[in-house]
Parts: sequence; C-alpha cells; structure tokens
Amino acid sequence: MNQPSRSVLTSLRPNARLREVLRLALPAAFKHLLDVLQILVDMLMVGLLSVSALAAVGTSMQFIMVVNVVITLYVVGGNAVTARLIGARRRKRANALLFTLGAFSLLLSLPFTAAGTLFAEEFYRLLGTGEDVVHYGGVYFGALALGFPLIFLDALFYNQLSAAGDTKSSLYIKLASAGVNALLDYLLIFGHWGLPAMGVAGAAYATVAAYGLNIVLYLLLLRRHDARLHFLPLWNLPDLKRAVKVGSHAALERLITVSSFLLFIWVIASYGTAALAGYQVGLRVEGLAFMPGFGFAVAAMAIVGQQLGAKRPEEAYEGGLYSLKVAATFMGVFGLVMVIWPELFVRMFTHDPATVQQASFYLRLVGLSQVPLAVLFVLSNVLRGAGDTRTPLKINIAALWLLRVIPSYIAMKLGFGIIAVYIIMTVETFIKGFIFWKIFAGRKWLKTKI
Repeated sequence: MNQPSRSVLTSLRPNARLREVLRLALPAAFKHLLDVLQILVDMLMVGLLSVSALAAVGTSMQFIMVVNVVITLYVVGGNAVTARLIGARRRKRANALLFTLGAFSLLLSLPFTAAGTLFAEEFYRLLGTGEDVVHYGGVYFGALALGFPLIFLDALFYNQLSAAGDTKSSLYIKLASAGVNALLDYLLIFGHWGLPAMGVAGAAYATVAAYGLNIVLYLLLLRRHDARLHFLPLWNLPDLKRAVKVGSHAALERLITVSSFLLFIWVIASYGTAALAGYQVGLRVEGLAFMPGFGFAVAAMAIVGQQLGAKRPEEAYEGGLYSLKVAATFMGVFGLVMVIWPELFVRMFTHDPATVQQASFYLRLVGLSQVPLAVLFVLSNVLRGAGDTRTPLKINIAALWLLRVIPSYIAMKLGFGIIAVYIIMTVETFIKGFIFWKIFAGRKWLKTKI
C-alpha cells in the first residue's frame, strides 16, 4: 500500500502545521538574510568609494527587478505546478519539469545579458540620475549582466527545491557563496593580495563568481540519490506550458510593479543624489525586516501547493494562516526597531549627514507598515501557491498606480517634501494588506484549478 507524502503525514499530527511551517520557513528566512547581507556587504564596501558609487550600486537593484519579471514567468508557475506534483506524489514529472525549466531559463537569459552589457549607462540616464551615478552604474551593471544566465538558474533551483519541501539545502549553499562573495569583494574592490583595485566592477565580478559557485553546488546536490528533486535529461513540455500559463499573470504583475517602482525611483531621484542614496540605503536596511516575511511566504507557497495537490484545502488554509501570524510578529518587532533607532543601521553604510537623514526618514515611516507588509508577502504567495496569480495582479496594478505612483508624482509637482512621498507609500501598504486579508479569509482561492 502506498504511503502518503511527508507533508500529508505531518498534517495529521498535533501541532504538525506549525512544525511544517517552521521547517520550511526558517531556512528560507536565513537564506534570504544571507541574500540581504550579501547586498549589504557590496554596498558597505562600495560606500567607502563615494556616495555616487553607493547610489549606483543601490539603483542597480531596480534593474534587477526588471530581470525578475522574466524570472517570475517560470519561477512562480513552476513552483505552483511542482508543489502540486509533489503533493500528488508525481516526482518523476517534477524532475522532468525541473530540467525543462532549466533549458527554458537559460534561453530567456541571453537577451538580457546582451542588453545589460551594451546599454547599462542608458538605463541609468532614463532614471534621470547624475552623470557620476551613470558612470559608476554603467561599469557595475555592465559587469553584473554577464552573470545573468547564472542568476536565472539560481532562482529556478532555489524555488523548485522549495516547492518540493527542501529549503535547508539552499541555505547551506548560500552560506558558502556569501562567504566567497565577501572575500572577493574585499580583494577585487580595493585591490588586496596583489590584485588590481577594480572598484565597483570588482563588486560585480564578486557577485557573478558567487552565483557561479551556487550553480555548481546545486548541480552536485541534484545528483544525490536522496535529493527531493533530480536534474535529469527528461523533457516535460505539457507541464512547462502549465507553469508558463500560471506564471504569465505573475510576470505581468511584476512587470507593472517594476514599471511603477522605476517611476517611483524617478520621483525620488528628483529630490537629489542624497535622497536617492538614502532611499537605496533604507531599502537595504528594510531588507533585514523582509527576512522573516520572505521565509514564511516561501513556506506558505510550498505548503499551500502541496496540500491542495493532496486534496486537503483546510490544511492549505491553516498553513497559510500560521505562516502569516509568525511573519507578522517578526516583522512587527523589527519595524519597531527601525522606528526607534534608524540611524544605528544607516551609519553602517555611510556617514554623509544628508544621506543619513534621508534614509532615517524612510525607515521611520516604513517601520510603521511592517505588519501589513507581512500580510502582503505571505498572502500574495498563498494565492500564487494555489495557482491564483490573477488576483495579486489586479490588486497590485490598482494599488501601485492609483495609491502610490500617481499621488507621489502629484506631491512632487506640488512642491511637497520627500516625507510626503514616503507617507503615501506607507498608506498604500496598509490598504493593500487589508485587501489581501479579506480575500484570504474569503477562501475562494482554495478552489483554484491549475
């Protein structure tokens, strides 16, 4: 007689939901912390060069958001389909989907590699940054774009393993690559151990090398007999089509979100380089608060997909609810710290008085919205894990444009200070969080078909 999958077995024991959430969420949260720390290390070291270099590297994260639009196309849909296949104990099909998505991701990465290396400076000019930021940004992003094929594969392997219920392996892999990235930052940015001082280009090459190590370690892991998934030369075009169909709405959502964020960055940049640098520093610090939210969002997506694949909708709902409660607690505490001591974090990046002031303004306001932000993180991923990518698309389009971008532009044109822009952003987060909660509590998403 066939035994039920692990996720189904654990759902039958007392407190199993909480244990399953923590088992998936904690490694994902710490892995995300390492992602954030890797970016922080880059910015800490680049910040020693100049404020313009710091602004350029920070702004490059907005262009990575554009790249993530395409990554979302196969990652979100692939995650939802794989989780359902694992829940239904169709592991061979999940393995074939992983290989097919790998080839698909490499194909998609090529035009972005070419565009990033050839037109890096033009991207910065489109945002209206100063020529010094354009120069540093062109050097940094042009070098970073060479590693896009690795970045595309890294996102795929992490999300597919997470959907299969393995977040711990990715944490160990990230521990190794984050250490390599920090060491290479030190060597290549400043020119130690006889190496040339490469400045911002050195930070980019260190990041590319770290992603290369990730891919090597993932491939070794996926060859092990006890791995949750295996990277085998098996094609699965029907499930690829399903994944792309589900992911297309998430990718469209990400595209519109990125477009609105880039316009939001343009509004911030109009207040000057110090405001732009302060905003980028604030985002990096806020990324520490994202850590638990991201981890529990990953857990919620995997649990919802697996439980729905195993025909257990109530377990899917409870798994999402547990994830939300713990994420909101962690992010709420960290938000309080940001409100009270923002300068403590900002001065790790820069001591420029204007930048410190601007970043502190940002952190105090967004610190107030960390609980509704946890709601956004977890519940949007709950819906995506169920295969409902249309609802987050509709909510984010309406909220970002009607409640953030357009009001921020109007505030700028009317001569209001940057604090008004941050207040608008905070209010939008609260409204959006409330909408996601109402949809989650309504439970209609549990009937989503893939």
